[in-house]
Amino acid sequence: MSRSLTVLAADDASSGMPDCADYWLCQKLYDWFGLDWLAENAQVLVATPARIVLVVVVAGVARALAHRAIRRLTDRTATGAVPTILRPLRNRVVQNDPDGQITERRTQRAEAIGSVLRSFASIVILGIAVVLVLGELGINLAPIVASAGVVGVALGFGAQNLIKDFIAGIGIILEDQYGVGDVVDLGEASGTVEAVGLRITRLRDVNGVVWYVRNGEVLRVGNKSQGYAQVVIDMPVAHDTDLERARTVMQEVADAMYAEEEWAEVLLAEPESLGVEQITSEGVFLRLQVRSTNADQWQVGRELRMRLKERFVAEGIRTPLPLLTSAATGAR
Repeated sequence: MSRSLTVLAADDASSGMPDCADYWLCQKLYDWFGLDWLAENAQVLVATPARIVLVVVVAGVARALAHRAIRRLTDRTATGAVPTILRPLRNRVVQNDPDGQITERRTQRAEAIGSVLRSFASIVILGIAVVLVLGELGINLAPIVASAGVVGVALGFGAQNLIKDFIAGIGIILEDQYGVGDVVDLGEASGTVEAVGLRITRLRDVNGVVWYVRNGEVLRVGNKSQGYAQVVIDMPVAHDTDLERARTVMQEVADAMYAEEEWAEVLLAEPESLGVEQITSEGVFLRLQVRSTNADQWQVGRELRMRLKERFVAEGIRTPLPLLTSAATGAR
């Protein structure tokens, strides 16, 4: 070789360069390859790239482990797995959820929360990795951090509504205010929820119109699909009707429907004929109340109204005449 490492170190010292003989890496590279320029530039050509690769690998492994931990946590939440000490409580919850609606909603909520947590973990880990890589490249991070702070403040003021939407979306998901498939009333729009995101909620009304509602603008929610549905039917009859007889007929019609095998899984409790609900100049309104599943509440209501109307006609129970007169006038 042209020079020994000792001579190279002496030359480096005389030229103002770092004493390469003090670096273990320089010594190893010179011993392995015998190249002066490689030993002199060991930090730039070998050490720095190696540290950058190490940072990237560690970041990738940390991200994968974080995602795996979050996925395992959300899977346990979705399946309802609980510690042994809490299993009696879990059994009571299962008994109160025979149709599995609570379990399904918990699964949807766990998936949404898992997605948010994985995104947050990725942003934090990759952000730290980028800062470390820039430090290895010798870039001064102080101006970058200061500029990022100024930009963050500016974006915070300029994107207040966006931040408000995201925070509200996280609250909606965590509190399980509504989920995909629920029928909700959000004030300006009502319909079936098709998607719940961190920024917007998409729902479709009965006319097929798709509504996009910003989560930050949702001030109150009327959820018609949580738990169970209560079908309430008010049947009008004439003032001179035998009210007790009409109430009995309504109870018989509802009981007959409740006893049918076709509706056994839809009707969750025995129907109740509550009697007179309202007396007006047009007639008397009798109320019938039936508890049903969320998805079938409208079908149950339509079927009951049809059966009640047919039975009333068969029993000779009259509808108030003013209602018929108003309907005939409006049809002209």
